Amino acid sequence: MAAKITPRLIELTYEALLASHWRRHALRKFLIASHVSEGFLRSWISDESKRDLLDRLFPKLQASDRGKALIFQMARSLAEKTTFPDLRNWEDSDKKIREAHKAVQELKAYLKQQDEKVRSERERREAQERAREERAKIQKSLTDKTKLQRQLDEMHVRVGTQEGGYEFERWFYQLLDFSEITNRRPYRTDGRQIDGSLTHDGTTYLVELKFTKEQSTATDIDSLKAKVNKMADNTMGIMVSVSGYSSIAVSEASGSKTTLLILDANHLYLFLSGAMSFGDIISRVRRHASQTGESYLPVPRFGG
Repeated sequence: MAAKITPRLIELTYEALLASHWRRHALRKFLIASHVSEGFLRSWISDESKRDLLDRLFPKLQASDRGKALIFQMARSLAEKTTFPDLRNWEDSDKKIREAHKAVQELKAYLKQQDEKVRSERERREAQERAREERAKIQKSLTDKTKLQRQLDEMHVRVGTQEGGYEFERWFYQLLDFSEITNRRPYRTDGRQIDGSLTHDGTTYLVELKFTKEQSTATDIDSLKAKVNKMADNTMGIMVSVSGYSSIAVSEASGSKTTLLILDANHLYLFLSGAMSFGDIISRVRRHASQTGESYLPVPRFGG
């Protein structure tokens, strides 16, 4: 297989499949053409939604090599789509078609990125050695995200405690691992404690985690700024404060050429709800900061 079947590829294929097919018969036709067994499709009862059907299908496909091949075949077929006949003649056809184009283009871009990696000689040499690790990653399912949400919910009773802070720190890096975001656990440098780092879209971010009952303050922002300013030019900072930020803290973090992005609990739950991947949340806030100088984009304003 030319590219790896990663959790990210599965997620993009799933979303592009839903966005491109709104009528049941159109989705059924695509799945049949992709060699999904007719026996499975006969189990699709009339009151089961398309999303519920795919929630049953994708874990089954991930459990076998043949199933993984089918996911890859579906991804390739969807990435080649340029028209969406099933989305015509709806009241909001223009919106549906735009969303389908966006989903397909994201999938196509990811496939291209994966293909470029596979072309390298080093990637080919390491492929066999890493196969077992990759298969383990593929087995991740939606239950992993449910587990993460349950753990975060249970942690709230320990907010503001040292124990809770360490637990939140461990949890956050489990989230990054699940999201396949390159990261480094907490470390010390030049006598400063760094809560860790993550790398996304070519930028490395120092991480600052706040699991306190009070909102984060301007002092917290200044502390992270000082750490970021000692690093290389391409380094930024991400603060995650479960209790949010004071208005002065938001103002202090923002400004021309800001090096900080600040997130709160709502951003975490946006990811846990399945509405956006965590990488996409970072990208959305980063884009907003680049366009406006504002380091903080509340979740209710994501659509704006």
